[in-house]
Amino acid sequence: MRKTLFILLILLSGSGYHSMACTNFIFTRGATIDGSVMITYSADSHTLYGDLYHWPARDWPAGSMLDVTEWDTGKPLGKIPQVKHTFNVIGNMNENQVAIGETTFGGREELAEQPGAIVDYGSLIYISLQRAKTAREAIKIFGELVAAYGYASSGESFSISDANEAWILEMIGKGKVEKGAVWVARRIPDGYVSGHANHPRITQFPLNDPENCIYAPDVISFARKMGWFNGEDKEFSFSDTYAPLDFSGARACEARVWSMFNRINSSMGQYQDYAMGHITKGKFDYPTNRMPLWIKPDKKIGVHDVMNLMRDHYEGTKMDMTKDIGAGPFECPYRWRPMTMKVDSVAYIQERATSTQQTGFVFVAQSRNWLPDPIGGIFWFGVDDTYTMVYSPMYCCMTEVPEAYRVGNGDLLHFSPTSAFWTFSMVSNWAYTKYNYMIKDIQPVQQELENKYIAETAGIDQKAVDLCKKDKAEGVKFLTDYSVNTGQATVKRWQELFQYLLVKYIDGNIKKEKDGKFETNPYNVPVMPSQPGYPQWWLKEVVKQHGDVLKQIGPSSH
Repeated sequence: MRKTLFILLILLSGSGYHSMACTNFIFTRGATIDGSVMITYSADSHTLYGDLYHWPARDWPAGSMLDVTEWDTGKPLGKIPQVKHTFNVIGNMNENQVAIGETTFGGREELAEQPGAIVDYGSLIYISLQRAKTAREAIKIFGELVAAYGYASSGESFSISDANEAWILEMIGKGKVEKGAVWVARRIPDGYVSGHANHPRITQFPLNDPENCIYAPDVISFARKMGWFNGEDKEFSFSDTYAPLDFSGARACEARVWSMFNRINSSMGQYQDYAMGHITKGKFDYPTNRMPLWIKPDKKIGVHDVMNLMRDHYEGTKMDMTKDIGAGPFECPYRWRPMTMKVDSVAYIQERATSTQQTGFVFVAQSRNWLPDPIGGIFWFGVDDTYTMVYSPMYCCMTEVPEAYRVGNGDLLHFSPTSAFWTFSMVSNWAYTKYNYMIKDIQPVQQELENKYIAETAGIDQKAVDLCKKDKAEGVKFLTDYSVNTGQATVKRWQELFQYLLVKYIDGNIKKEKDGKFETNPYNVPVMPSQPGYPQWWLKEVVKQHGDVLKQIGPSSH
């Protein structure tokens, strides 16, 4: 069985590690309102705790070695030589405005394991961020690391950006056959948008255009050696050779990219059938109806638009998760795992949308070339489900992390009342119980905070520029303090929101409000709460299945 199918079965069943079900979107300068480059990353896993990583800039003595551990498991993989200087890294963005995200696609099963390999996909990301000044340099480091030390992961797609350009890089190891990996990186044309979500998207690629396409020299010859391709080089498709597309790849993975494309380009409805898993095949058994790798949006996109594009349950499409009975009486657009089911021997799936309950952390990395690097890079960061979280601005030069987001402040097995992850999880999980009511209380606060942070960015930028002209250290301190204080304020406001929601919706009731306060009678006793009950369509289903037991045969009572 192909590894792509194996990985997707894990994805659909809901097990697996950090990267099995992530989503990345990519926005070039010419596609954005202010000319910034942005990439997004939703790190989705049932075993990933959301916190904000930080590697301070540092000089290293000659002969220093770096311990490499597998990001998913913490397993030690080996040691590699350290470089003389490493850059400051906040989450998945460094002080040079370089940012990297990823999604796992698995690929052919026989390439999944490489004995003796030291560098996994997580190490590639975080080592490269500590060493790269540009996106192109990060790509170069990727290639050098896997060639020298082997590749200890299955297939991965990466988003790699800086203040001027954005790339998609797709890589898969050579398994037990050879050391290293085969890969292709393509620059997204200016003015265009791309994305990936657990299935590789690079098909054919230019063979002699190093300005826009870089690839491993044996990416095609290795496929020939393995007997997977026998056509002309120009016909070779990376995705269709190393991770052949099937129903699950389209429906559970490509559909997320399609949904984002569909929201920003009015012509993308033509690919809805493909997104739903209907694939037509042609020469070499390659699909003939795939979506393009990138598209041009109908209008330019702002940073808040990008944040909201990461909030999606296929609303307005055939796959809209609020519309079928699985959403329950309160239109909850989430489905608990597993994602596959059988009824009367017929197999079905639950949708896998961009917004999902098992998100550890999510970011929008915004790089702006008209500002000095320490000021130009904003790492908009949040934790938990994208629909019920808030992006807080973390400048790429910051030297401290807010306590609420600090690594070690709680984990998946230990609750912390000061943790951002647990605070946002309390709100989202409470909201799932009466979703179409509570989301109307959550989103105004979410949008208010994000709009406030975005609006004050210009003033923060300018003050930092002025400070840096006099003393760079003062500018960095100012941006660090702003990022830390804003992050803490975000969590504090969300703690207050949770308390409000708990009081308002406890026991299935909805407390009445007047003049911004919960309503009481003249004697300060709460008035009777609202009890709106269930929609008629739900009551009909209840009667259909259990009406003979519930039917009244005498006077009604309370």
